[in-house]
Amino acid sequence: TAVRSPTNHGAATFAAPKKKPETRAARSGITPRDMFEEVIAGMFARPGRMALTILGIVIGLAALVATIGLSRTASNRIISQFDELAATEIVITAKPGPSGRIDPEAIPWDAAERMRRLNGVVAVGTVSEVEVGDALVSATPVKNPQSQTVFNLSVKAASPGLFTAVRAEIANGRLPDLGHSQRMDRVAVLGPNAASRLGIIGVEQLPAITIGDNIYLVIGILHDVARQPDLLGAVIIPEGTAPHDFKLAGPESVIIETQIGAASLIARQASLALRPDAPTALKVEFPREPQRVRDAVQSDLNVMF
Repeated sequence: TAVRSPTNHGAATFAAPKKKPETRAARSGITPRDMFEEVIAGMFARPGRMALTILGIVIGLAALVATIGLSRTASNRIISQFDELAATEIVITAKPGPSGRIDPEAIPWDAAERMRRLNGVVAVGTVSEVEVGDALVSATPVKNPQSQTVFNLSVKAASPGLFTAVRAEIANGRLPDLGHSQRMDRVAVLGPNAASRLGIIGVEQLPAITIGDNIYLVIGILHDVARQPDLLGAVIIPEGTAPHDFKLAGPESVIIETQIGAASLIARQASLALRPDAPTALKVEFPREPQRVRDAVQSDLNVMF
């Protein structure tokens, strides 16, 4: 404000300039260096608490990195296994005729040999459901009416190449070969579920089973299969034995394992290779869109982890 002079009542002097307000730092006298030293002193004033704080941060970051790494690793492993199994399998069966019936001789007996000639086929085998009628499977020659000793188990006929095509793992004994089929030997391989029901845990004592009135020597017990899981609960006999004992007219289906990327090409060639006279009589199943299922599996894994 203007200040009037005591000698000159009519005139006013100029206002005195205002002083610039002092800052808090200037008033307190704390410099940035002093603040840094104060922080360091506070951190090491209680070293135990500081160490626990650092440890908690380290554990949290390590857990995050480990979870992400585990998720990626598991996803890659599972997805690669899924892709390998799903994208390399072809199943060929006979189509029903106009009357709805399936021709039992639609697939030739040498189907496996014909398919092996195609480039890109890794393994191929044939499998058939054997119609045994009222015959039951038993592991004991004496039927005890007071205990369950006979079972209505599935009986399948398989070519030697089927076990490679389904990636069968043997738990005990051995797998049948081409000689068993050509000689029509009465031997059998049991799936683990079938062996458990029959009470057979090994082949060291040369166990035998009966299918109806025929006796079959058990030469092997499966541990697991990557494809065709119904084999785990079945009795598997050589393909050459089934026509002699149970009048099998022909293979029911062909299981093919291909190289990665060759499934679609082999699927187009399979019908002509097996039935050049009637390629439309066969139904060829192969994976067409594995990417959608692959993405769904990977998404579920990411959410889970």
